[in-house]
Amino acid sequence: MSVRVSLFVLLVPFVLLGVTKICDAGLLSKNFYKKSCSQAENLVRDITWSKAQTDSTLGAKLLRVHYHDCFVKVSPRFSQGCDASILLDTVGTNQSEKDARPNLSLLGFEIIDDIKSQIEKVCPGVVSCADILALAARDSVSFPFKKPMWDVLTGRRDGRISLASDANGNLPSPFSDFNTLKQLFARKNLTVNDLVALSGAHTIGVAHCGAFSRRLFNFTGKGDTDPSINATYAESLKKQCPNPANPATTVEMDPQSSLSFDTQYFTTLNQNKGLFQSDAALLTDRVSATIVKQLQVPKDFFSEFGKSMKKMGAMEVLTGNAGEIRKNCRIVN
Repeated sequence: MSVRVSLFVLLVPFVLLGVTKICDAGLLSKNFYKKSCSQAENLVRDITWSKAQTDSTLGAKLLRVHYHDCFVKVSPRFSQGCDASILLDTVGTNQSEKDARPNLSLLGFEIIDDIKSQIEKVCPGVVSCADILALAARDSVSFPFKKPMWDVLTGRRDGRISLASDANGNLPSPFSDFNTLKQLFARKNLTVNDLVALSGAHTIGVAHCGAFSRRLFNFTGKGDTDPSINATYAESLKKQCPNPANPATTVEMDPQSSLSFDTQYFTTLNQNKGLFQSDAALLTDRVSATIVKQLQVPKDFFSEFGKSMKKMGAMEVLTGNAGEIRKNCRIVN
């Protein structure tokens, strides 16, 4: 589910962790802050929308940060799901998730910092960074529609550990085949339907050339082009991303529609114009290929994407007395 493709963290001594557990996502609820900070969700929305007015790429940025926060390895000792561990800066020589290779191109951290700072002025020590990130990701995508595009349950608490090693190898790669994608999602109790629906996030945002250049110039190591990609589309990409790839060059993930959260991704995918190998992989399985066709219908995509985002946002969260409510999203208390 990316937005820009590239990537990842921070080690806090375990003695500071206390006993942290993986909590039941059922403990999340709607309007969790109704009594403790009734204006919290409106503040997140208003600040996010004000930023989105001047940055049409914000939805892609924050959606990707939220996704990368949730898709990490879970240790037997503590949860590292949707706990805002992606927001922690590296301390000393131990790299945080933010500095892991797949996360190096993540953007939008300063937006979360700004929202957190303004909420702390009103409700200090109440609203978690993890909830702010989940809400802001939803609200940034929802801005053009002027209504929430999916429900976000709240009540997450913030993790105290962030390790680059927990991000590397656990995030689905743009080079993944279908079986790899299916296995990575299954580890998180996400289905093939979730995999296809969440891949629809590629309808917004851009990707660096290095994430797909092998498909264009050396797919099997013989200087060839991936035969599954539309030939005309491949030639267009080669003009934008000549070989060798310039690390700074980006292209739209959804051609001519990368600023619109819509079903165009699924339409172009069915034309063999999926940008990544992981996109094309969705057509190699009968079940997922059928879902790709179904999600070309806007109401079906919006509905299924919303359900899958709600599931993803509740993966291995910290609730109750686990974790903490950070004062600053970049550092532990």
